[in-house]
Amino acid sequence: MARHTFTKIAYDNPDDFIYGKSIYPVALKNSMIIGGGTVYPEINFTLPPMQITQDSMAEVIQNYREIITGICERAKELYVPGFVAEIETLPPMTFNPQWGIEVCKTVVDIIKEYEAKYGIKGAVRITPNDIREGSDLEHMWRGRHWNAILETFEGCAKAGADFLAIESVGGKEVHDEAVMYCDIKKSIFALSILGCMDMERLWNEIVKIAEQTGSIASGDTACGFANTAMVLADKKYIPRVFAAAVRVISAVRSLVAVECGAKGPHKDCGYEGVYVKAISGTPISMEGRTAACAHLSPVGNIAACAADLWSNESIQNIKLLSGMAPVVSFEQLVYDCRLMNTAAAKGHEPALLLRDLHAESDSALDPQAYVLRPDVVLSISKELVKTEGDYNRSRKAALLALDYMRKAHDNGELLLDDKEIMWLDNLSETVDNLPEDAGEFTEEMISECEKLDPRKYDM
Repeated sequence: MARHTFTKIAYDNPDDFIYGKSIYPVALKNSMIIGGGTVYPEINFTLPPMQITQDSMAEVIQNYREIITGICERAKELYVPGFVAEIETLPPMTFNPQWGIEVCKTVVDIIKEYEAKYGIKGAVRITPNDIREGSDLEHMWRGRHWNAILETFEGCAKAGADFLAIESVGGKEVHDEAVMYCDIKKSIFALSILGCMDMERLWNEIVKIAEQTGSIASGDTACGFANTAMVLADKKYIPRVFAAAVRVISAVRSLVAVECGAKGPHKDCGYEGVYVKAISGTPISMEGRTAACAHLSPVGNIAACAADLWSNESIQNIKLLSGMAPVVSFEQLVYDCRLMNTAAAKGHEPALLLRDLHAESDSALDPQAYVLRPDVVLSISKELVKTEGDYNRSRKAALLALDYMRKAHDNGELLLDDKEIMWLDNLSETVDNLPEDAGEFTEEMISECEKLDPRKYDM
């Protein structure tokens, strides 16, 4: 299947780039429309610490049954107009597809039951864990790991999942080392060469499954790449400007899913989704302050600026003072969405004011927030689509991100210390000196990446 190449961004008017509305909204059979004017909560949940085996599957299913029943009950009590439940399968549930399918069916059936009884609209996003890692991996696109992922997708789609998504890992073995040593050269190689190559192969298959089952191919996320950098930067292990540059580079990789036919909503833990929305016009799911249960971040408010779904990342099914953690997290999402939707109902000016307050409250304090500003996203996106090829787009993304951060600091719009400024200069120099030809760059990098087995990528 040929990839569609975007040559212009979707938004002519910056005021239209806002939460709850997308150029190409996604309609569901139950009349929920993602990106059609309403921000819906997307609740993501997982098991408490426990073993997942054949013997424990009854307990696993009971946990998911309790989680989604509690969420549906709270949705009824809070008059929620609709919600999305995301199931991120744990590795054993993808290695054993039938286990993941059974979990999916359990959640789908309970949501349908509540919709039939009480009119509560719900949808399910299934996100199989990408298990294509480890020494026993035969190949990225064949063998038992690959087959299990596709079987999980197909089975869950037939069980009633509305959206198909994944946090794919193509190139992660190289990028982990890139992040550890702040090697932007390896980061660009991992994301633009290995990652984009893998995304194209993977998303062509996911789109086929969606078309055959009546489900919706939604989106991918660079969580294992850019979020790893963000978390390490938050712990002060690596420079924040490096993590911010990785975030913008990762947008090129995540866009490949849409270029292959994904319709959105882009997945929550991909903060680069704002770039995907700016370029493609597809709806996106975002997470911010409500994701603190899973990880800390410097982008708690600004992440909401263009969100069509508002998510919590993930939370374990454990008991808190007020109730079970997934229900508590769901309530927090509901109130955030209620505020955004109320502002939008008051008119475009109140909605824009709330969007801009979300942006201004974060953007000056951290470069990772600054590169998510709606105006910065649109400006960088306009330049990215003028550049052809994943590699050259990724180089351009890095240079633009670094340049925008430097100018923002010079103008007093972004707080950076001397060490961060030094890193800005070093990173820019490295990217400036990269080869222009993707083939030459690939040949050079294969010899530098000790953990890469090029045969697993047919290289």
